[in-house]
Parts: sequence; structure tokens; C-alpha cells
Amino acid sequence: MKKTLVVDIGGTHVKLMMQRSKHRVFNSGSRMKPKEFVKRLKQNTRDWKFDQISIGFPAPIRDGKIIRNPKHLGKGWLGFNFRKSLGKPVRVINDAAMQALGSYRGRRMLFLGLGTGLGSALLLKNLLFPLELGDLPYRDCEIIENFLGIPGIKRLGLKRWKREVIYAVAQLKKSFIADYVVLGGGNVHRFKRLPGGIERGKNENAFLGGLRLWEKNPRTGKRKWQVK
Repeated sequence: MKKTLVVDIGGTHVKLMMQRSKHRVFNSGSRMKPKEFVKRLKQNTRDWKFDQISIGFPAPIRDGKIIRNPKHLGKGWLGFNFRKSLGKPVRVINDAAMQALGSYRGRRMLFLGLGTGLGSALLLKNLLFPLELGDLPYRDCEIIENFLGIPGIKRLGLKRWKREVIYAVAQLKKSFIADYVVLGGGNVHRFKRLPGGIERGKNENAFLGGLRLWEKNPRTGKRKWQVK
């Protein structure tokens, strides 16, 4: 069986996982550009052996290519060739979509990631739809991730922010006719309890999502999960 390195690139950290109990982290941030990322990834995995790489990236992805520079990283990512730079087969997907794929357990699921911004994806059967709900217009002519992401905690305070999140998530659940919502990302730990129909995700699910990217349909031999 081929070994997969799963890379979860966030606006604050890059997480490297070979298995749930074997992981490493290094900082990312607004100054991290592709060359620095590749250099640090190779430094942190020089003693790991793997055959292929799954990358969750914090920007819109189409057909495995970055189509917009990330908001919270450095520039230069458009058109970047991960396979050529890393020397391995690579599959790239939006970071929230990768965590969503690892969180999915059937029916119609909406995933929302509370991190530096607001990640989002919708899953139905074997179809995965990465979304960019963080750019939705919201209060005071601003976008919604400015209220539900880390900036929202700073501007609203923790108590008001938590109320804002629960209200907005409930409305998005209705809008997408979701059977359930998985609330993931680094800030979900701030909630002790969640209302019915909203479940707590785990950042480790990104690892399972990265593995699932390489799964094949046993009948057709093609990819099991279709990313739209």
C-alpha cells in the first residue's frame, strides 16, 4: 500500500501528517511564499518515507490548480507546480474541503471551519463541493468571515462571537438544506456545547480526508470522490 503524506496549510500553521499519531507543525503566515514552503516541508520530512502527497490549501482550487492567491499567506502561488517542486504525485484541494471530506459520514453535510477565516464545503454522496462562504456579504457591508473568523473574536469579544457563530451557522444550515453541519477549524474548541444538528469536527479529520483523495471506486477503478 502506498504511503501518503497529508499537508494541511493554514493561515497560521502548516501541519504534516503521516498517520494520526505522527505529525509535525511549522509556522506559515502572511510572508510564506511557495519556495519557503517547499524548503521547510522538505526539512521537516527528510526522515519520513512516502509515495504521494495530499495538500489542503487555503484558497479556491479548480482541477487541482490554485485559481486565487490565498488571503493569509504570501504571494506567488498562482500557477505553482507542487508536483515538480516536491518530486512526488500530488493532489491539491481546498483545506476546508479536505477536512470536510474526512468528516463526512453520509447524507447532505455542510462543513464550516472556524479558523483564521471561514472555510466551507458541501458533501452529498460521493460529490464534494468546495465553497467560499467566507466571502458572503454580511453586516455593515463586510464579509461574513470578518465576524466568524479570528477577526470576529477580536471585534465582538468571545461571548458575542459565540452567539454570532451559532446564529449564522443555523441560517447557513437552512440555506443549504443540510442534514447536519460539522463545525471544524481551530476555534471550535471555544464551544463547550453545540445545538442539535451541529457537530464538533476535529482537525485530525484532515488526515482522513487526505487519504480519501486517493481512494478508488472498486467497480470502475476511477476516483471514488468527485471534487466539483
